[in-house]
Formats: sequence, C-alpha cells, structure tokens
Amino acid sequence: MKTDSLFYQIFLRFPDSFFDLIGQPQPGAANYQFTSQEVKQLSFRLDGLFIPLREDIQQPLYLVEVQFQADDTLYYRLFAELFLFLKQYQPPHPWQIVVIYPHRGVEREQSLHFGEILNLSSVRRIYLDELPQVSHPSLGIGVIKLVVESETAAVRTAQTLIERTREEITDQSSQRQLIDLIESIIIYKFPQKSREEIEAMFGLSDLKQTRVYQEALAEGEERGLERGLERGLERGLERGLQEGERLVVENLLRVRFGELDPPLQAIISR
Repeated sequence: MKTDSLFYQIFLRFPDSFFDLIGQPQPGAANYQFTSQEVKQLSFRLDGLFIPLREDIQQPLYLVEVQFQADDTLYYRLFAELFLFLKQYQPPHPWQIVVIYPHRGVEREQSLHFGEILNLSSVRRIYLDELPQVSHPSLGIGVIKLVVESETAAVRTAQTLIERTREEITDQSSQRQLIDLIESIIIYKFPQKSREEIEAMFGLSDLKQTRVYQEALAEGEERGLERGLERGLERGLERGLQEGERLVVENLLRVRFGELDPPLQAIISR
C-alpha cells in the first residue's frame, strides 16, 4: 500500500485525525465529507477533498495532498488542479490547501513561481517530524504519527494506540475501523515480517482474521490468478500454433503423396 493511499484511508475512516492535525476544534469532521471530485474537461480527479456539508461561507473546503517523495512539479500540478476545480464548480466556500510532508527535506518549493502563494494563510504545509511532542496526543495524531515512526518506536506506539482505541471508543464499529487502520499501518511498516511475527510483536490474537489481512490476501490471490491465466493463455497459444503447424504439414504431404502411412504420421505428430 502506498503512503498516500494509506493516508486516504486514515482520513476516510477517521476524519477527526485530519482536523486534529490542522488544529481545528471538534466537531470539525462532523461538518465535512471526505470525498473525491472529477474535473471533467481534463478528466482528472481530486482525491483528497474535505467538502463542507452545508453552504456556509465560514467553513473552507480543504484540498489535502500527501507527499512523501520529492517532486519538482508538485505545486505546478496542485495549484493547476485547484484552480480548474474552482472554475468548474465555483463552490460557495473559501479554499485551503494542506500539504503533508514527512519532513522538510522532501519539499520542493519552486519559490520563483510560488513563493508568495505558499505564504498565504490559505496554504498550510505540515511536516510530521515537527509536530509538537506531547505526552498524550489525540488518537488521530497518534495514528498519523505512527506512519513515520521508526520501527523500534512503532511497536510500542501501535500497542498503546490499540489499547487506547479499545478504552476510548465505545462504538464497536468505529473501534474496529480504527484498529483496522492501525493494523494497516503495521503491515505497511513491516512488509518483511511474517504474519506470525507481527502478531507476536503487537499482541494481536489472529491477524489472519482481520479485514486488512484478508484484503491483502485476496489481492495477492487475484494477482496470482491473473498471472496464472496469462501463463495458461501463453502456453495454450504455443500449443495451438504447434498444432496448426502440424496440420499444415500433414495437408501438404497428403496433397503431394496421398494418405500418410502410420510411421510418417507418428513422426509428424511428435
């Protein structure tokens, strides 16, 4: 799972985490829908949009971009997509862009063209390694910071987050969704470890039964089936060509010599 996809799942299933990240008080997430929006003229889709549920000009729409790799063209693309979106939909809200980086070293400012616009209050750049160190961060901030934790620190952090989720979230469905997110991050951070090793590290009863593991398994089985079908098709095509060549040879020989005797037929059929 790519990092941007992982953050998309975090904001989709646990939108409070985004509003914790930008320092907006509750109930921020209750007033928004996290969605994607297609810009039809150029056939592209904005995947990280928090759009207010009501037409309230005091509530901005948020365009969220997660960038964990250096990209010299990021701001060219991001602002182009934003302004095309505004042109097509003309939403009744002010806009804010929130760009999330693991650290400043990934950012490419392109200050010649975007120096002034990047300093607007409508543009927020968040560097996860610079988030304030507090003894008891919100669950949302804890889940987000888990993505960039070192492997050593991630073990204890994930255990603590799972314990806090079970204690602080009473709704069983919401609790299960957040634990699923934590498990997704665990699998993302430890791709080289087996299921049994991850279960032992984090005290999970049976990771194999979790939704995220089942989805990963299904994806792997689907890819394996596709590869198997491709190989089967290739082999079938090879055999079909060989059979076609054999029939051509047989027909040519029959035209020239009549019916073939059994020894010659056996040689051609090899």
